Amino acid sequence: MVEALRDAGVVVTGAGGGIGAALARRFAAEGARVVVNDLDAGKAEAVAEEIGGIAVPGDASGIVGDARDALGGSVDVYCANAGVAFGGPDVDDLADDKAWSTSWDVNVMAHVRAAHALLPDWLERGSGRFVSTVSAAGLLTMIGAAPYAVTKHGAYAFAEYLSLTYRHRGIKVHAICPQGVRTDMLDATGAAGDLVLKPTAIAPEDVADALFKGMAEDRFLILPHPEVAGYYQARAAEPDRWLAGMNHIQQKWEATR
Repeated sequence: MVEALRDAGVVVTGAGGGIGAALARRFAAEGARVVVNDLDAGKAEAVAEEIGGIAVPGDASGIVGDARDALGGSVDVYCANAGVAFGGPDVDDLADDKAWSTSWDVNVMAHVRAAHALLPDWLERGSGRFVSTVSAAGLLTMIGAAPYAVTKHGAYAFAEYLSLTYRHRGIKVHAICPQGVRTDMLDATGAAGDLVLKPTAIAPEDVADALFKGMAEDRFLILPHPEVAGYYQARAAEPDRWLAGMNHIQQKWEATR
């Protein structure tokens, strides 16, 4: 894996902090040439300077062309990591059109647009790697954050689609689905995150470790919290029992509001 990544062109979106910064650092440590993308230009530049990478700030939905140019014409690995989350005790997220439209655009459509821009080159040469930072919410759900939960399901479905459609043509796809990760996004989840995510939260570097282990084993589904596999199985096998359990957690959350 290390040799395969040496001098590879890697793009990581949302890499100004959190999971994205951890991924960027890990790829750079393995010898890759890394484009660091973030809406916050200062954060992108700081991480790029730290790892010897290249900052390409801006909206993750449209950076493939600039990132490709920055890497000298070729992207080998694209990490669709940028994401947004809306929700909280005082937010009616079923009525917040902006929350829904922004969540769809960042959490799903940015992945679609990136894949559309990358696939022609990848298919022509018969190789390419697309890494989607989804969330355990994409396999399960998340209380108090409907736009996040629903669009993360969409991000996971799109990653599945890419894998089943193009794996025989040399395209490798990985879907990272952690639960709580100690980032600013987790801090912003409030009481819901405190109840569901913080007790088992891991460091961003643990997510990067899980991805690299999964890449070495050529696995699609990356579970930094291995227990999520059991939850996912229970959800599929006994949906009513699983929903009753989630509703119990919902009621506990409501009691804190």
